Amino acid sequence: MIAFLTGLRGRLVITFTVVAVAASALVAGIGFELAKGALIDRTTRDAVDNLTKDLRRIDFAVGALRPGEVPPSGEELNNLANSLSGPDRHALLEYRGLYYRDEAGAFGPDDVTGELRGQALRKLVSQRRIIDGELWLVLGTQVYRSGIDDVPRPTGLLVFEYVSLSEEQRTLSNLREAFAQAGAITLLIALTVALVSARHVLLPVGRLSAAAQALGRGRLDTRLPVHGKDELSELTAHFNDAAAALELSVSELRALEAMSRRFVADVSHELRTPLTAMTAVADMLSEEADRLPEQPAQAVRLVLSEVERLRELVEHLIEVSRFDAGTATLALESVDVADAISDSLEVRGWGEDVRVQAPTGVVVNVDPRRFDVIVANLVGNALKHGGPPVLVTARSTPNGLEVKVRDHGDGIPADALPHVFDRFFKAGTGRVRSQGSGLGLSIARANAHLHGGTISVRSQKPGTLFTVWLPHP
Repeated sequence: MIAFLTGLRGRLVITFTVVAVAASALVAGIGFELAKGALIDRTTRDAVDNLTKDLRRIDFAVGALRPGEVPPSGEELNNLANSLSGPDRHALLEYRGLYYRDEAGAFGPDDVTGELRGQALRKLVSQRRIIDGELWLVLGTQVYRSGIDDVPRPTGLLVFEYVSLSEEQRTLSNLREAFAQAGAITLLIALTVALVSARHVLLPVGRLSAAAQALGRGRLDTRLPVHGKDELSELTAHFNDAAAALELSVSELRALEAMSRRFVADVSHELRTPLTAMTAVADMLSEEADRLPEQPAQAVRLVLSEVERLRELVEHLIEVSRFDAGTATLALESVDVADAISDSLEVRGWGEDVRVQAPTGVVVNVDPRRFDVIVANLVGNALKHGGPPVLVTARSTPNGLEVKVRDHGDGIPADALPHVFDRFFKAGTGRVRSQGSGLGLSIARANAHLHGGTISVRSQKPGTLFTVWLPHP
């Protein structure tokens, strides 16, 4: 018996007893919410049924008039408002821009929100609102009338009914007080049990929790002393074994990751020298390509294309290696957004292919080179894989700078959208040998994140829209 009480199982029994007490309080709370929901739902159903029945008894013409019918008079609409009102409810009508109240006149056009009116145009809507410290049920609907073909059509007559829920509030208040008294008694019992069991149950669990948090923060050498032979001691020993295994695995992964980053960086830098020579030779060949026979000229142009593709890939790999190594930094400057976008397009010869809508005089603090990379990669992607026209818009918001790049092509397949920012990802099998390296969008997003911003993508009809948001520093 003593071993049972001092072991983890005994402590768990006590803990579960506390949970049971707390559960009773939870049940009371759920019971109150269910009672509240049932009461409000019943009141709402009754109010909706009454309003529906009252509207079916409208005996004058509204909406599209038939031959021989005359539009309703103000007196008829006022009478309708009065017929819909009562001691605990008030009516407000809207017809062709004019409002008609009941005799009490408790509510007017200012009490009709745009949301309520917009929903009432489409369907019968109900809302609960607190007006002047009192809870009201607000109903709104548009009156429909059958035409000659017996098809109900909207008439433009909007009916808003305000039903007081003061009686329901009092009932719920009494119910809440009863539940609160029961909950207070239960809480006293639960606190008494919790104080007795907290030291024996919660202290070792707290140690495990603190150790797990330390492990999650990167302190992989975290270990806990093992005392006793109960279930908690066994759990602590398993935790220490798992932490040791995790420390070993993470160390190996970090070593491999460092080797991988160093390999990419070294290879990229080593490729620069031969690539520079290849570029120089390619430039000389490009000048002679037009004077060569057709087949040698095609071969020269193919070599030029592949050299340019290789140069872009090497530059992207070097940039990626900087981000992976954590050495990428920002050099913030005050930049005119319109000028920066125009310069980025002009230097690449895209000025005639892209429409820019950016207000002049908008100055933000960004890294000019990295902002240029973001714009160039998004616009280049739109020109290569999208369709004209390509539109770039920019605007300054209170929270930051927003730049949008949209093309009007076939768009990106829906299953490819979540992966467009992945490295080396190319949507569609036909783009496997495309000119792009598959790193441009990934680098653009990395540069946006370095600014503390984001890049998102969504499909348009037609085309694709990329949205860049950079916060004000």
